[in-house]
Amino acid sequence: MTTARAPIVTPVLVAGCLILMVGFAVRASFGVFQIPIAQEFGWLRAEFSMAIAIQNLAWGIGQPLFGAIAERFGDRRAIVAGALLYALGLVLSAYAITPGEHQLLAILVGFGIAGTGFGVILAVVGRAAAPRHRSMALGIATAAGSAGQVFGPPAAEILLAFFPWQSVFIIFAGAVLASLLVLPMIRSPQVATRAELEESLGTVVTRAFRDPSFALIFIGFFSCGYQLAFITAHFPAFVTELCGPIDPNGMLAGIGITTTSALGAAAIAVIGLANIVGTIAAGWAGNYWSRKYLLAGIYTGRTIAAAVFILMPITPASVLVFSAVMGALWLATVPLTSGLVAHIFGLRYMGTLYGFVFLSHQIGGFLGVWLGGVLYDATGGYMLVWWVGVGVGALSAIVHLPVREAPHPATPVAA
Repeated sequence: MTTARAPIVTPVLVAGCLILMVGFAVRASFGVFQIPIAQEFGWLRAEFSMAIAIQNLAWGIGQPLFGAIAERFGDRRAIVAGALLYALGLVLSAYAITPGEHQLLAILVGFGIAGTGFGVILAVVGRAAAPRHRSMALGIATAAGSAGQVFGPPAAEILLAFFPWQSVFIIFAGAVLASLLVLPMIRSPQVATRAELEESLGTVVTRAFRDPSFALIFIGFFSCGYQLAFITAHFPAFVTELCGPIDPNGMLAGIGITTTSALGAAAIAVIGLANIVGTIAAGWAGNYWSRKYLLAGIYTGRTIAAAVFILMPITPASVLVFSAVMGALWLATVPLTSGLVAHIFGLRYMGTLYGFVFLSHQIGGFLGVWLGGVLYDATGGYMLVWWVGVGVGALSAIVHLPVREAPHPATPVAA
């Protein structure tokens, strides 16, 4: 089969999409548990927020580690290890009764997400895709995570109506393990030049760390994590508490959304639904236009959308409009950022290098979730942390502009 006739959709892409979809459905639902857990134990909002924040940080720390494990021992072994840690963390969290226990177990969950998330899956999808389809394949795989976000929070909301939150955690653990059934389809070739294959991981990582463009990409991904993690963890509670009343005779009530709590869960689903389109579009655009300028445009759009939203009255209509706009820009940064890393530094150690960049994303995620809880308890609201997100979004738009978007040649190996 020639490269020109190579299909976009491959077994590796299908399997990667399914694993990402399940993992992200569970991850995106944690914000729905904010109020039930806080009410049961009488915790401050910051307590469970800290657990989600630690989960995000552990995810970031684990991402380059699992990328290196996949490149050293195989993609499938890394994914199995991640799924086992993910499920174990969820099951043990179902029996945790103190903030400290939840926060400690969040480390297991975070490492589990790292093993089944973007760092490992996007690397294997990128290697399996034909060069002319690579950006699009990365966009489709990223969009699969958004598809999980569409049904994850509403599923959690529905399950909570019938089961205690502890049982829902165990159900989700079973779903994560079930996703491993598609693992035999993960068979990715090593697509790299001979020079790339002969280079050591240490050589490539050192070269990347010395490159100013890698540092700029690292800094720029920070705000993505901050904004996404804050909204995922706190937006359902934000909507529940601050949104205006829902018209009992209106369209939302007609489709079963009668409370602001249900609207908060639906808003996360709308973000995920819009992001399916936005992420695939970003992957397609990355095949034709400069990725750094596309990233700068996405961060600018996010900054404007967040600023306009919090300056206007919070109504059901504004919540849904904001969710759709932010959703279109939500994970659109991922195929472009991962594709930029692969384009500049090659495919051989893409998983590890993207993992390091993703660490910045998760440091931002940690601060977004943690500050959301701390500032809520200190000020009684979320407005200050929203404005911080606007500021870091503007910073990310700026720092991508000087990135040198050109392949880094591999270092020749001495004879």
